[in-house]
This record gives sequence, structure tokens and C-alpha cells, in this order.
Amino acid sequence: MGNTVVSIANDAFAINNVPVNKGRTCEGASIEGLLFNSRMAQGIFDDRNPETIHLWAYPDTHVWDPDRNTQEFVQAMSSWREKGLLAFTICLQGGCPRGYCLTQPWHNSAINADGSLDPAYMVRLERIVTRADELGMVVILSYFYFGQEKRLPDEAAIVRATDSATDWVLDRQYTNVVIEVNNECNIIYTHSVLTPHRVHELIARVQNRSAARGARLPVSVSYGGGTLPGDEVMRISDFLLVHGNHVDPAGIEEMIRMIRRQPAYRGQPIVFNEDDHFDFENDDNNFIRATRCHASWGYLDLGYNNYHDGFQCPPVNWRINTRRKKDFFAFMEWMTTGRSRWE
Repeated sequence: MGNTVVSIANDAFAINNVPVNKGRTCEGASIEGLLFNSRMAQGIFDDRNPETIHLWAYPDTHVWDPDRNTQEFVQAMSSWREKGLLAFTICLQGGCPRGYCLTQPWHNSAINADGSLDPAYMVRLERIVTRADELGMVVILSYFYFGQEKRLPDEAAIVRATDSATDWVLDRQYTNVVIEVNNECNIIYTHSVLTPHRVHELIARVQNRSAARGARLPVSVSYGGGTLPGDEVMRISDFLLVHGNHVDPAGIEEMIRMIRRQPAYRGQPIVFNEDDHFDFENDDNNFIRATRCHASWGYLDLGYNNYHDGFQCPPVNWRINTRRKKDFFAFMEWMTTGRSRWE
């Protein structure tokens, strides 16, 4: 491991001590240090509930296959990287495989009830993180997801899981991983340590545990669309994760300005690692607004009428195979290389 070493200096990301997108500008705005990313939460997805596993069957085989899912993910990664994608978010407890949902009867968790890690999930994750290291890509590894964290019975199990996941990264000496403790901490969570007024405790725990091993995993936590990080999170996080769902381009710009005006803000990078707005054919969209304000932007593609056309809902087609995916990757390629936005 260690082909790809991610680091943060001030508000910029670097890989192997070189700022990402070094020297690049887009329409007069610097994109140096910006970590363009996509939500690929379901790369290690599986379902332990026999009552719901049929929902994810592949159309050609009529069965669900978690190893096929990860294999096709790994096969697609080089095509993402060639288009300028530098990072992706993947989750130990996935994301809602039905787009947006409140109830989650499926059981998709790499974390067991006692806080230990499921070996089969982690073998799949190891394949993905190792390939990302080879390709020069950064993994935003998210530990907990609402609707699935309730499968852990108490706070002690949450803490054990946090330690287990952190040790997993450190034991393998991965240097291309940054941590998102949980996705959208201000959404409904069962355990208070995963909520806005206490999640900074887990951020500090990951930081201290990695520092004790002579490493320094950058750590943060994300918030739901349009929500700004709280003061305690802002003070302690190595970078700030926000979401652009339900926010228009002007709102994206205002979110960034408001964060930078907060007394608790220390100049960290601001990263949108989920946004379900597109409009890549237009001159003004959430991606370009974030970039002009020197914030990293991340793509969330639930799909079209058939959710399985996106990157969120299994069985996922991880290739750049739809109009929306092609538009996103073309837009990002234009921003990072200057090549034409149009095929």
C-alpha cells in the first residue's frame, strides 16, 4: 500500500504531496486542491434479510450476487479516473438502495451487532481500496448510515465498530483513505453519539486512535442537504462535509459563504460529497457554483425512472452507461483538462 498518499494543507487536498489538479483553472477560477468525487455507497452491498434479497436480483441471472457487484465496481474504476474523478464515497452500511426512503427492512451492514466487522464485506472493501490506491484515487470511507446503525444495540457497540473500522484501515496501512464517521448526522439516528451534538466525540476518537499508531486519518462527518456543520464538528474536523440536495446554485454559494463566516471555521477544505442536482448542459449548476467558490463537489446519481440506472440502487451498473453519467463525467473532464464538454 502507500502508492497514493492523501493529505490536507489549509483548504487544499494533495496526493503524494502534490496538490490535486495542480495549476488548473476553470473559467478563471482555480480548481487546485479540489477533490471532485462521486457517491458510490453500494460498492460492497449485500442483504442479510432473506425477505428482501430478491429486490436486488440482476436482470440476467435473476439472483443477487455481492461479489459480482464489487467485481464490476472494480472494473469500472479506471474509466472514472480517466475522466478526472479523484475520489468516491463508499459506506460500510451502504445507503438507501431505493433512492430516498424512511424504512429499511433490508440488512446491509459490514458491521455486526457486537461492533465487529463482517469478513466477507471487508474482503470486498479491500479489493476496492487497493485498486483505488493503484489508480491514485481517494476513498471517503463512511462508517454508519441511518436506518442500519440501529442494528447495533447500544453505544458501546457503536464505539467498538468505530475502533474496529479505524483499526482495519490502519492495519492495512492505507494512505488513500479519509473517514466520514456517518452519513447525514442530523437525520434520524438511534444512538445519540451519532447525532450533531455528540458526533464530534467519535471524530476525536478516530483522530486519537490513528495518531496513537503514528498515522493521521483525516476525519469528518456529513450533514443533510442545505445543513451547515455545527460548531463542535467544525472545530475538530479535518475537512467539512456537506450535501447539496434540495439546494439550488445560489444556495450552494451561500452555504459556502456562511461556513467561512462562522467563528469555528478554521480554513479546512469544504467538500460536497453528495448532490442530486445536475444540469450539466447549462453554464450555471451546483457543480460549477461550488467550484467557483473553491469547494469540492460530489455527484449523487439515483437514476432515472428506473433507479437502477444510477449509482445508488442495486443492482448497480457501474459503467458510464447513461446520458446523465456521461454528462457528469464529460463536465468533470472539461473542468479538469479543458477538453470539450460535448462528445
